[in-house]
Amino acid sequence: MSLLARPPLAGLTARAMQRATRLADRRMTPVTHARFPEHPRNTRELTIPTAVAPARATVYLPATDGDAAPPVHVNFHGGGYVMTLTELDDPLCRYLAAEAGAVVINVDYVVAPQHPFPAPPRQAYEVVRWVAENGAAQGWDGTRLTVGGQSAGGGLAAAVARQALEEAGPAIALQVLHYPPLDLATGARDKKAAIARPMLRPWMADVFDTSYCPDMDLRRDRLVSPAHPSDTADLKGIAPALVVTAEYDLLKAEALSYADRLRTVGALVEHHDVAGADHGYDGKDDVKAREVYALIASRVREAVR
Repeated sequence: MSLLARPPLAGLTARAMQRATRLADRRMTPVTHARFPEHPRNTRELTIPTAVAPARATVYLPATDGDAAPPVHVNFHGGGYVMTLTELDDPLCRYLAAEAGAVVINVDYVVAPQHPFPAPPRQAYEVVRWVAENGAAQGWDGTRLTVGGQSAGGGLAAAVARQALEEAGPAIALQVLHYPPLDLATGARDKKAAIARPMLRPWMADVFDTSYCPDMDLRRDRLVSPAHPSDTADLKGIAPALVVTAEYDLLKAEALSYADRLRTVGALVEHHDVAGADHGYDGKDDVKAREVYALIASRVREAVR
């Protein structure tokens, strides 16, 4: 076992990464806000009550062309379940609001090690349930609801869809899983990438996975590792899914496995692989980001029309 896979050291490292992220945010926020200038920011802040903790969120408003309330998309950012990277998703949220015509809610959910599993997926589900139930008061149509996320946020979106299946709602028209981690029960050193040095390294997985789910047995939970062979539940009726993978990503195989599982129950809308890309490619590559964001916007728009 690596030293970083020991919970005390993983927790210390995770907290150091959080501090570094907060410092970097001050420098990077203007950069992310400047991307895709054709889609300006039109936002408001919102706090959503949950049993875990109140969840702060940024609401991205689309241009309206009538009296009908727009659909709503709930977004969960990446960061290994450890780092708060809401602003990194600002370009995506602006793009979806403009191109899908949806209200986009970018959620600042609780992270580990301060809030390990099961707190984040439970809070994420309660956020989505609140969004579905409070649309009339907030100005969106909660019956036309989609969810999605990048990296760890994709894992949370999958967990939200699973809980919605098990708890009979809310109805989710589409789950967007963008290079998600879906098998924490398999160690990173046992996963294979298409290139020798992928962006995600084993030491990162040690920090992220141990901080988020220090109990190895819990890593087989269906809300953590739905792509692991130990999860054999019938997923018939789960929300339709768009699964996006990156060719060189260490997590590609588990996303493919889950896509195949969804396909068997008729829940896979599309699997799209981004050629020549690694994990988190859309943070820097505007060309590839635009292509994939356009695909996501199209599938969201089709799901809620």
